[in-house]
Amino acid sequence: MKRLLLACLMAAALVPGAARAEVIVSSIVSVLVDGGNNYPWQKVELPGTKCGNGSQYKFWVHRTGSPNLLFLLEGGGACWDYETCSGRAGVLGAANPNGIPDSYITDFTAKYVSPLVNGADPGLPGRSRKDLVTKGWNIVYMPYCTGDVHIGNNVVTYTDTTGQNPPLTWHHSGYTNTTAVANWARTQFPNVQKLLMTGYSAGGTATGSGYYFVRKTINPARGYLLNDSGPIFLAPNVNYRSRALHDKIRQSWNLNSVFGQLPATFNQNDFGSINRMVALEFPNDQLAYTGYTRDYNYSRFSYERFHTPNDQESVHAYWKVDQDNLVNEMKLYNNFSYFIPHHRAINSSHCSTIITFIGAHACQNMERKRYWYEYLEFPYTQTYKCYSEFVGMDAFLSRWINNNERIRIYEPTNWYNNEDPGMQIVAPLINGALGM
Repeated sequence: MKRLLLACLMAAALVPGAARAEVIVSSIVSVLVDGGNNYPWQKVELPGTKCGNGSQYKFWVHRTGSPNLLFLLEGGGACWDYETCSGRAGVLGAANPNGIPDSYITDFTAKYVSPLVNGADPGLPGRSRKDLVTKGWNIVYMPYCTGDVHIGNNVVTYTDTTGQNPPLTWHHSGYTNTTAVANWARTQFPNVQKLLMTGYSAGGTATGSGYYFVRKTINPARGYLLNDSGPIFLAPNVNYRSRALHDKIRQSWNLNSVFGQLPATFNQNDFGSINRMVALEFPNDQLAYTGYTRDYNYSRFSYERFHTPNDQESVHAYWKVDQDNLVNEMKLYNNFSYFIPHHRAINSSHCSTIITFIGAHACQNMERKRYWYEYLEFPYTQTYKCYSEFVGMDAFLSRWINNNERIRIYEPTNWYNNEDPGMQIVAPLINGALGM
């Protein structure tokens, strides 16, 4: 494994600087994970759909003849001012501010980011690839370029507060794009048996906020909602930490025009009530949330710009309170599952279903080892042990989709992944390649 990585890094070093970052990422990930896809994708451009900069929106479809459909919404930040929509804010802004190129589906993100799209947990050197429940499904893949978690409905002119650049006209056209794609998918896949609507990060939020519209349009025999790390927290008033974010995006993205179309089971004054709405409106569907307690990406979006103190531990504390409230809400509905590991060093503990499932496992009773002789078990440096079932993401998905099981695991505080020898090797390499 080390020789392969060295070879990749040496090859990447010969690439001109402008392209080097993507080459390094692709080279390292292609060695670390037996992943990626080379599907025959169909590019689709629908009239009236746009990216934030006004360019044509594009999405891709993979057809297999399966009765089932995976509807994936890509993640990648959010924006509501010049700094975040222009791309100047970097990771804390919106993805693809310059639109979607025709080659997008063969580039790094679309090729590697989702094991669900690729139909397999990629595997690592010495860790075999595992097929997932979505293998062989039809796929609708929605890139993200509107900065509004695929659900905004506004055109805004943002001013550069530094005065260095002219105003930016931005199309928050996520709602138009999402509903147009859903209507198109309905004509192409008229008899869907299982619809899995999912997304990670901003795409996870989009899954929760857009499920009602997409599910109603495609009208499958069975619906499945999997929100990966894009929680829509309860915030009925200003005493809830997520309320400031919700108020900001309500205005910037004109969300009242979208959410005003939802049934009365949704409370427009509390965006977090959307979880209750989907549970009640679709009682026979399987709904699920997954994400890490120590997420330090989405949590920064939620609180860093709106609250002080906003150091890392304060942000984690705000997140934990909101997450506890979300878990208690999900417990009220029989069709809601949750799968919440504590921490993994990859991508700042953000997203459970991206790149690789290593570290994407959860144990209800993960504790410090209880007995001295347990420290003699390999690996010897591991001080934590699972005293209940150790459930991997692949097992969760199989039971949840194939068996319609309700699974609820909220892992207690632990640092099992930090002490895992494999994670100690893989996480720094992936994070380094991603520039983290």
